[in-house]
Amino acid sequence: MNIQRFDQVITADAVVVGAGVAGLSAALGMAPKKVLLVTKTALGDGSTRLAQGGIAAAVGPDDSPSAHAADTIAVGAGLNDVGAVSVLTGEGPDRILDLVAAGARFDRGEAGEFRLGREAGHGARRILHADGDATGAEVSRALTAAVLAASHVTVVEGCFATDLIVDAGRVAGTACRTGDGSKLALLAPAVVLATGGIGRLYEWTTNPPEVTGDGAAMAHRAGARLADMEFVQFHPTALATGRDPMSLLTEAIRGEGALLVDEEGTRFMTGVHADAELAPRDVVARAIWRQQATGHRVWLDARAVIGSAFPDKFPTVFGLCSEDGIDPRTDLMPVSPAAHYHMGGIATSLDGRSSLPGLWAAGEVTRTGVHGANRLASNSLLEGLVFGRRVGDSIAVTVGTLPGRSVDLPDPGTAPDRQPDTEMALRTLMWENAGLVRDGIGLAFAVDEIDRLEEKIDPAPSELRNMVEAAALVARAALARTESRGGHYRSDYPATDQSWSGRADS
Repeated sequence: MNIQRFDQVITADAVVVGAGVAGLSAALGMAPKKVLLVTKTALGDGSTRLAQGGIAAAVGPDDSPSAHAADTIAVGAGLNDVGAVSVLTGEGPDRILDLVAAGARFDRGEAGEFRLGREAGHGARRILHADGDATGAEVSRALTAAVLAASHVTVVEGCFATDLIVDAGRVAGTACRTGDGSKLALLAPAVVLATGGIGRLYEWTTNPPEVTGDGAAMAHRAGARLADMEFVQFHPTALATGRDPMSLLTEAIRGEGALLVDEEGTRFMTGVHADAELAPRDVVARAIWRQQATGHRVWLDARAVIGSAFPDKFPTVFGLCSEDGIDPRTDLMPVSPAAHYHMGGIATSLDGRSSLPGLWAAGEVTRTGVHGANRLASNSLLEGLVFGRRVGDSIAVTVGTLPGRSVDLPDPGTAPDRQPDTEMALRTLMWENAGLVRDGIGLAFAVDEIDRLEEKIDPAPSELRNMVEAAALVARAALARTESRGGHYRSDYPATDQSWSGRADS
């Protein structure tokens, strides 16, 4: 075995890269397999803890998985995998009960029933919340506590997975680099990528700094199939106060009746869509973008419908607004769209297998087919729970041991210097040319600029290199799809072309 470049070689039954809802769920489901859970930040960081809106699941007396599935497919604009949607909505209620058994505390009514909210695209109240708008934080807390109590899981914090180790056509582990510069080889017959999305490719995003497209880039370098990379969801209402990342203003605020208005206090969504502020996210986000493109500013007005109840109903948002000197009980909240979620990624089966033997994936890094061209609000945490569990179950019953032969290990390299100016140049390029509204000229320009940028940056594995590679995948896919659908809107091809329906091109 080629180990001279490594400070330590560690073996396990499985390696999970990422410690959000999908990674934690997968790791828990693999018992009694020996699992290494790797996170490049601290356990509990990442996008899951920031999720405000809630978890969608058909747990109400007037709801059903089939109704939830119908709403999911309607928003997905013809690209959903019906089987994947059926799995998501059918298994969702049981995964909620698992969370409750693990200690998750969801908001309940006086009789102990789940207090359910409604969000855009949903035909029923089916959104579970915790402490109003701190659902992700509660889910992360409960799952993290369960992982720390699980004897089969070892957590490795501050460890950046740089590349997949591929041996004889199958994945056999990951090369990693720690914060102190140590180089690790984590060898296992199963690797799960649960690294989240690509939000930091864009100038304006709600995603934390660590969301740099690592999983998509690693999988692509190793030869796994990716699909639907062009479909990026921009959340309509991020708090526009100059923060990076931008603070999210949960869709549940609009679910309670808050209105979008311009600087004169005039609503504009009523002339855009029959559901007005509760139209699908891509519709609302582009409507706000158009207002901004014509010189208007946009605010979210919750004064009349929430008012003095804001600190109790939405304590997280109230705190974020207060930090920026805004009192949503009496003030309008300035908003702007921001990159929020990626519907594309590693193509997987219903148990999370990729096209590359030995590699599974779960959560936002994947293209399961659940979301299609546009994710239904509050289906993201549910996807991580459902498919993370399915990945864990699959590995628990199918994975054997590593072959005894020598494995060629990729060098994780040394950490290159951070290049904030280069990163911001990439993010601005993507926002302006591969953002909410795209066209062929802008996308071709972005592809050329990304190619030039790739030639200039340090070749050592890094977050910047992953960002550049992931950006190239998004821009090339967006240039190739000559239609508009869901989160992908081409001003030069504004209509939906039915010849693209059902296609998930890599």
